[in-house]
Amino acid sequence: MTTSEARTHCPYCALQCAMTLSPSADARASLTVAGRDFPTNRGGLCKKGWTSAELIDSPQRISSPLMRDERGELVETSWEEALDAVAGAVTRSRREHGADSVGVFGGGGLTNEKAYQLGKFARVALGTSRIDYNGRFCMSSAAAAGNRAFGLDRGLPFPLDDLDSASTIMMLGSNVAETMPPFIGHLAGARAAGGLIVVDPRRSPTARLTEDGGGMHVQPTPGSDLILLLGLTHIVIAEKLHDAEYVERRTTGFDAVRRSVSSWWPERVQSQTGVPVHQLRAIARRLAESKGTYILTGRGVEQHADGTDTATAAINLSLVLGLVGSAAGGYGTLTGQGNGQGGREHGQKSDQLPGYRKITDARARAHVASVWGVEPASLPGPGLPAVELLQSLGSDGGVRCLLVHGSNVVVSAPDVSAVRAGLARLDMLVVCDFFLTETASLADVVLPVTQWAEEEGTMTNLEGRVLRRRRAIEPPAGVRSELWILSELARRLRSAGRFSTDAPTVFDELCRASEGGLADYSGLSYDALDDDSAPAYWPFPRGSSGTPRLFVDRFAHDDGRARLVAVKAAERHDAAQKDGVVTLITGRLLEHYQSGAQTRRVPELLTAKPEARMQIHPATADLLGIDDGSRVELSRGQASVRCRAELSLEIRPDTVFLPFHFGGEQCANLLTEQVTDPVSGMPEFKRTSVRIRSLATASVPEVVYV
Repeated sequence: MTTSEARTHCPYCALQCAMTLSPSADARASLTVAGRDFPTNRGGLCKKGWTSAELIDSPQRISSPLMRDERGELVETSWEEALDAVAGAVTRSRREHGADSVGVFGGGGLTNEKAYQLGKFARVALGTSRIDYNGRFCMSSAAAAGNRAFGLDRGLPFPLDDLDSASTIMMLGSNVAETMPPFIGHLAGARAAGGLIVVDPRRSPTARLTEDGGGMHVQPTPGSDLILLLGLTHIVIAEKLHDAEYVERRTTGFDAVRRSVSSWWPERVQSQTGVPVHQLRAIARRLAESKGTYILTGRGVEQHADGTDTATAAINLSLVLGLVGSAAGGYGTLTGQGNGQGGREHGQKSDQLPGYRKITDARARAHVASVWGVEPASLPGPGLPAVELLQSLGSDGGVRCLLVHGSNVVVSAPDVSAVRAGLARLDMLVVCDFFLTETASLADVVLPVTQWAEEEGTMTNLEGRVLRRRRAIEPPAGVRSELWILSELARRLRSAGRFSTDAPTVFDELCRASEGGLADYSGLSYDALDDDSAPAYWPFPRGSSGTPRLFVDRFAHDDGRARLVAVKAAERHDAAQKDGVVTLITGRLLEHYQSGAQTRRVPELLTAKPEARMQIHPATADLLGIDDGSRVELSRGQASVRCRAELSLEIRPDTVFLPFHFGGEQCANLLTEQVTDPVSGMPEFKRTSVRIRSLATASVPEVVYV
């Protein structure tokens, strides 16, 4: 049954484009989608948004719980039997191996209510510290850098439409033209002024926006972004282009940063990054001299083992230019997942409690425990970040029973062969999803859950704006909300605390639990959020009107000053690449989202991009005997991916690109390693040495790059 009309937001990326869902006149579909005027998308939607309602009626939808039988097959079962089996497995695991033998893996697409309830469930009903989420693969380095520099992490500390008046925008490692197409409308002013600077090893659709006088495409070697940023900061300081008054008044640590960049003179940076000296100087001067300058980072520069330091270097450059919290411009990082911001604020991260509170903070523990109705001492301490959590699966002292919510780790995690092996060692794997994804197909129990159009909830977009998601249609009879599932499991586990099944009630509790924290939602309610004309940016303390622009008067450190943090980059000594070895970078396509679990089930999107294709420069392909469209194998050690080649002049000859939306032998994360940033726990997704060979030839010629 459908309602007459529902004002809601797209289920995909963090732009959270506004849309209206209405009953469909077409008997083949339940709902129709219309774009809705809103500051982020101004009525526009991308292909994914326009086709999003098709998933509601997908024939691949799971509509009954599934449980593995004695033959090892997943068969339909009742909710009672499925939940009893899960509760029984959890109880046995806790009794035999301790509370931390039960793990929870969440997702950045869950509503605020579900993310909050999941964190509470892990710590109160399960008593485990072993909870983390797939946002660790997305935003963790940017979050760590923002916290140490500003004392607070919000993706964009200003409304998105502030970019409209910018004359210069430098984007590093982000391809918004494909990942969030309506975003490019906010780049029009900078393009018209010739001030769009795109840093990317590929000439991506976003980089092509710099053509015809729109700006400048900067094409460094993969993984050299930290050196590039140190070099730009060196030029700004050496040429006295920095805002000395702002630095003196609003920051600390300038002298250390000045010393740390002094050795990165332009000629040395050119030798390490491949970016010409004249271009380095032109960028630095443009950033310093234009009116309205913004620096934006994305996953391309953050998903590295030095991702936190790279994001910090971008922040340092922004601070010495006097941009952050000023009328002169700003710094921001582009959150990727739909609720990547809210998902990390309210308890899914292994070291955090609701309101962006540290789980080690005694006052924070006391406040949250009082809201939850438990003793502070009963709450576990910090757990393991995502990669370490997955590495512990099935091991002695590790997780033996895992609950997965809103994530498809068999495609999205690094080194998925190791992840798959870990899942196989578990005593019990439980997956909540609406499709039989690559991860769900390995589960012992699969619990079918509601989709975005079938539930009430809130999301927090890339600007830190809290939005209402409204129900447009009732879910299938056999499907349940995760709030209901968590409540039922908590009851079976005889848990302390109350686990409501009502989204507004859970949100009200979230607001109380967040009160006084960095991400304070205490002044919000469903009634307040129902008025779309009154934007709600956190922090939104009780009695306030929210905070659309952060850091205008002070930063979130006790002294009100931002921290300039000196970071170091090791000089790169990449060996000459031989025998078909090149650098693999991974990323997204316009038609698909994340692991592709949803978009690969939309016929129009799958038809447009039915398979993974390795983008390779024609010169490299020629030396390797690879033709356009031919089959190739990429390998690292014993791991390999097989796919088709796509010849393109838009990528460096020493680099290949592979989208990460596909499973099976086309899964890019078969090749990525479990190497992580020591500060954030972010995996190194964007720089992997791989060997390439044509599957059409018996031998591979030697390729040498200098």
